[in-house]
Amino acid sequence: MAKESEELAEFTIDQLAARADMTVRNVRAYAARGLIDPPRLEGRTGYYDQSHLQRLRLVREFLDRGYTLSAVEDAIAASPRSAPAHALDLLQLLDEPRRQVEPEVMTRDALAALAGVDRDDSLIDGLTEFGLAEWIDDDHDHVRLLQPSIVRAGASAVSLGLEPQTVIQLFPAISEHLSAVADLFVRRVAADLVDPFVAANMPEDQWQPMLDAIERLLPVAQQVTLGIFRQQLVASIDREVGDQIEELAERFTSGS
Repeated sequence: MAKESEELAEFTIDQLAARADMTVRNVRAYAARGLIDPPRLEGRTGYYDQSHLQRLRLVREFLDRGYTLSAVEDAIAASPRSAPAHALDLLQLLDEPRRQVEPEVMTRDALAALAGVDRDDSLIDGLTEFGLAEWIDDDHDHVRLLQPSIVRAGASAVSLGLEPQTVIQLFPAISEHLSAVADLFVRRVAADLVDPFVAANMPEDQWQPMLDAIERLLPVAQQVTLGIFRQQLVASIDREVGDQIEELAERFTSGS
């Protein structure tokens, strides 16, 4: 019932701006550009509803992702009236993996101990360069890990004998190649699922099946990528150290 009453609620422009995390000035500007419908007028006061709020949140999402206001206008003008709510669902679905990552605060000594090395602030600088960690203002003893699982995995690799700089330098190389894989995956999903859906004018009864399909595809893509990486890793190890392993095997079998 609470959700239903919230959806039916009406807002003044100040309340609408607060809920959309915008200034009243921005709301007025977007209204003047036709990005939201006119409010219901009661005297000289305009009242906005949930559809206005969804539209403004969608505008903000697209602008935050780097789209120009002109591109946002074109997209909204061409979309069905029900599209903002569904588009928000899609954006939130795609952001779910990022929202699941909780930053972790760790002492610099604890981070060094995790890697089995002496404390070295230049290593933390390397982590911050790639967005894996950040310094905490006015706190010289702690660092915030923005991607704790990646940092912990890297620290484990260092503790097993890899040089810290080697691990840090591997990160952009891995990111670059996986970014290409992700781009290819998204292009294929768009071509096979999204483009036909858009060409059919985004029918209302097909929104949820499409969202469900994308939600199921995300973990599938992660599993396939991990499986292929493991396979290629074994092949690379075999190519790199295969001769040495064969030589050692011959020594053991010959008894020399």
